[in-house]
Amino acid sequence: MAGRTVTRAQLAEAVYQEVGLSRSESAELVDSLLAEIADALLAEGEVKISSFGTFSVRQKGERIGRNPKTGEEVPILPRRVLVFRASQVLKSRINGEAPRPEPQKIGAAGRSNGR
Repeated sequence: MAGRTVTRAQLAEAVYQEVGLSRSESAELVDSLLAEIADALLAEGEVKISSFGTFSVRQKGERIGRNPKTGEEVPILPRRVLVFRASQVLKSRINGEAPRPEPQKIGAAGRSNGR
């Protein structure tokens, strides 16, 4: 199954079709959203999008790699990498399953202290 690239223009067109903003406003909205996500990743290192997943920045340490052609050892410098972890809702959707209900959180007022 070959992957399909979704472009900014396609996202803007989808916003235009669904929301009814002008094409230029839709493009600005998409650009603004992507910039906001990138800025949050730079500042905080993590972006959670409910029912979709979590983007996070991780630090990878220096290590020794190997050139596959020559077999020569080459140092790989430390760097930051972007990782994505899909939510259970997205994973279920990809696998054609009904999403599992989110566990309900009980606040302090809903707890019993056993008295």
